Amino acid sequence: MKIISYNVNGIRAAFAKDFTTWLSFANPDIICFQESKAQPEQINIGAFSDLQYESYWYSAQKKGYSGVGIATKHKPNHIEYGTGIDYIDFEGRVIRLDFDNFSVISVYVPSATNISRLDLKMQFCYDFLKYLKELRKTIPNLIVCGDFNICHEAIDIHDPIRLASVSGFLPMEREYLSKFLDEGEFTDAFRYKNPETRQYSWWSYRANARANNKGWRLDYNMVSNTLKDKIQRAIILPEAMHSDHCPVMVELDL
Repeated sequence: MKIISYNVNGIRAAFAKDFTTWLSFANPDIICFQESKAQPEQINIGAFSDLQYESYWYSAQKKGYSGVGIATKHKPNHIEYGTGIDYIDFEGRVIRLDFDNFSVISVYVPSATNISRLDLKMQFCYDFLKYLKELRKTIPNLIVCGDFNICHEAIDIHDPIRLASVSGFLPMEREYLSKFLDEGEFTDAFRYKNPETRQYSWWSYRANARANNKGWRLDYNMVSNTLKDKIQRAIILPEAMHSDHCPVMVELDL
């Protein structure tokens, strides 16, 4: 089972950059999207159908903002739009597909580039963790894919000293990811399979950051510890150039 997470920074813009050719070549079983920036009727559903995917989308009420989705080649038993937490669901940040033996979640954690949003971001993070801990009582096998807008460790960011006071690498944010893994009983699939690899999934559009590989690892496939031993491979795919992010992939023996 090959699962990809991809913050496309606008699904319509990605389509304009030949996204479907890349998707056909990558050929994941399931792909989770963040920051679709589109209402469902604005998305080329037919392009997914042509590649044998059913796709499901949960958009923000504000047009052109946020939004998540999942496309799958395997028919889900249930689709859950949102979390039931009003302020989270208003911005279209979580969608879940349930299958026979596992569930996949696409999540887009708020950024706090505007520091006034930091409190909201942290509230979202801890409310989302609480939601997952409750969910795992009935669905123990969860795969949470998405843009967490946080680098966890120094290895995950190109300049950990200079950026230590910048949102995305603040101590409180990093502490949250540690709690997510420990209290939530999740494994960071990429770091589990690549303990020493310094690789990133997001680069600023400024100062030629991507060409100079001055990046951040903000995108994760978090796998319930109940599935940890089933992780076969976890990689980052920087050759995909449809966004300021690149896709991250995990393969599991499911």
